[in-house]
Amino acid sequence: MEITPQCVVALTWILKDTLDEELDVLAEPVEFLVGGDDLLARIEEALQGHRAGATVKLHLEPEEGFGDYQDQLIFLEPRALFPETLEEGMTFEGSALPQGCSPAAPRDHLYTVTDIYPEHVVLDGNHPLAGIALRLTLLVHSVREATEEEIGSGSAGTGFFRIQPGAAGNGLLH
Repeated sequence: MEITPQCVVALTWILKDTLDEELDVLAEPVEFLVGGDDLLARIEEALQGHRAGATVKLHLEPEEGFGDYQDQLIFLEPRALFPETLEEGMTFEGSALPQGCSPAAPRDHLYTVTDIYPEHVVLDGNHPLAGIALRLTLLVHSVREATEEEIGSGSAGTGFFRIQPGAAGNGLLH
């Protein structure tokens, strides 16, 4: 079966930056709905017409992937607003930021704690790969028709590489 919209593909991948540094490896196949919310448009375009067993290589510029890095998504917040157990690398949904955080912080973003100071915490609302051009090698393990439930929900259910609506650029992927 060829990959077309409204089908489910099982993929593995190797994600690298343009310096050929490995950023992520998905070794076990994960299913994604093509024509839904699971994949970026550029990835879906590259997969079209391929079958199980195909290897697809593509280059993604930031605007095709995780968006450009936006300085206005960096926020310095009072340390006292956060739990004592706070650690660098922790994430907060914008809608769950502590009361008293900057009202300018969009509530539809995911924020990563990048630095902790005695009086302040630095929150970054950019995706960790924002502003980075990427090289992606995809291996198609299987292709099948999507179920009505998958089509209705816009996802094969993984959420792993899902586009979050309302995010900067083309959306954030997780």
